[in-house]
Amino acid sequence: MNDLDVFHFETNRKSFEDYAQPNGGVFWFGRDLAEMLGYESAHSFRTAINKAIQACVTLDIPVHENFKQVDREIDGKTQQDWKLSRFACYLVAMNGDVRKPGVAAAQAYFATVAAAFQKAIQNAENVERVLIRGEVSERERSLNGVAHENGVQNYQFFQNAGYRGMYNMNLGRLREVKGVDGSRSLLDFMGKEELAANLFRITQTEARIKNERVKGQRALEATAEHVGKKVRATMHELSGTRPEELPIAQDIKQVRATLKSTEKGFAKIDTKSPSK
Repeated sequence: MNDLDVFHFETNRKSFEDYAQPNGGVFWFGRDLAEMLGYESAHSFRTAINKAIQACVTLDIPVHENFKQVDREIDGKTQQDWKLSRFACYLVAMNGDVRKPGVAAAQAYFATVAAAFQKAIQNAENVERVLIRGEVSERERSLNGVAHENGVQNYQFFQNAGYRGMYNMNLGRLREVKGVDGSRSLLDFMGKEELAANLFRITQTEARIKNERVKGQRALEATAEHVGKKVRATMHELSGTRPEELPIAQDIKQVRATLKSTEKGFAKIDTKSPSK
């Protein structure tokens, strides 16, 4: 662990390892981590905590083993805090505001540590992909329900209309362009930008159906295609890139498996760490 002990988020501060609390297993206090990362607002740091917890839920990793709310005495006052595992600190950093120098440094640090026992370095975008992919699945289920309530008899045709609007081609052709076979969802191979765009398309399609009370298979397909076209136009206007031109990303199943292995690897680091 000597190679980790020298890491500092700021050169004139204690190292990350120096903040570790060895009482009943190694952990870090959330307030200490927030300070290290450069957060001044408890609300903004809580956002990073919530995203990190959601990542654990999505990965089916026990939250209570990595995040524990506790009462902590600070300057004679009892305040709420978190006990965070090393993996929890990693997830918080990966979901943090990268504009903060401390967050950017932490992301680089944890990626380097993860690389010590993983072939693939986990970066912040892959962690965000897992979160967005999970949210897309939830919103797709919701849209499916709304569509059927309003008259969709063939959901595949309805779904294809949304993709056709956004990608200017049918789903089958899009699979060929992206090089993804029919046994897997295209969403599993989309990068963060493309996933986020599809999440927006799905949520806006559902909202339009509800707001305009669209009924019937053909009308609902037309609505899905119309929203898809709007998202396509917006993406091209803002970035100059069409969605079908975005490269495919690492299989999300591999990303999830590597993240779960990362959690085990971090736990081993602290199991082997000598008590202070």
